Amino acid sequence: MSRLVDLSHVLRDGSPHYPGDEPFRLVQRKSVSEDGFTSFLLKSGFHVGTHLDAPLHFLEEGAMVQDLPLATFIGRGVLLDVRGQSLLGPKVEYGSLVTRGDIVLLWSDWSTTYGTDAYYTEHPTLHEGLADFLIERGVKLLGLDFPSPDTAPFAIHKKLLDAGIPIIENLTNLAELAPARAFDVMAFPLKIRAEGSPVRVVAQINN
Repeated sequence: MSRLVDLSHVLRDGSPHYPGDEPFRLVQRKSVSEDGFTSFLLKSGFHVGTHLDAPLHFLEEGAMVQDLPLATFIGRGVLLDVRGQSLLGPKVEYGSLVTRGDIVLLWSDWSTTYGTDAYYTEHPTLHEGLADFLIERGVKLLGLDFPSPDTAPFAIHKKLLDAGIPIIENLTNLAELAPARAFDVMAFPLKIRAEGSPVRVVAQINN
């Protein structure tokens, strides 16, 4: 019997945001008791909580979220255990795990620091060699349980996005996938003319 695992952070007023980005605001404007209906106002950039970076985020002529094929956001998942590492490089064993068209999730366990200052300032980053490996393998989507694959000037972002690999940042609960023999990932963003989007990421464990 399959089981669903939610890999997304809850979005709430004041949710953590990348330093320098627009703060996340979610404010209740109407209530059933006073107005006969409930209504909330949302004001935010697209890089808060669990979200997608489309190519346009760093490439001037890059695709918007709305332009990305739906097939990008559903498929076989592969969990790579990168816990305890600050610079994430390729490993020999990854060659037998990752195949063309996979959705690769990097499990650093950094999500346990979500909401702290260190989450955005001390997170792991990808070595160029790992980015090259993912590109060579033809993965279609990369997910991270930390806020960014790199820091300024964001060379890894640009390399992955230029190769057609969108990035999902700020995943959580990846430890629940560790015992799974097989799982699929579903990570559909909004159909929006923008460089990013919130995403509800779900894994379906098939064993």
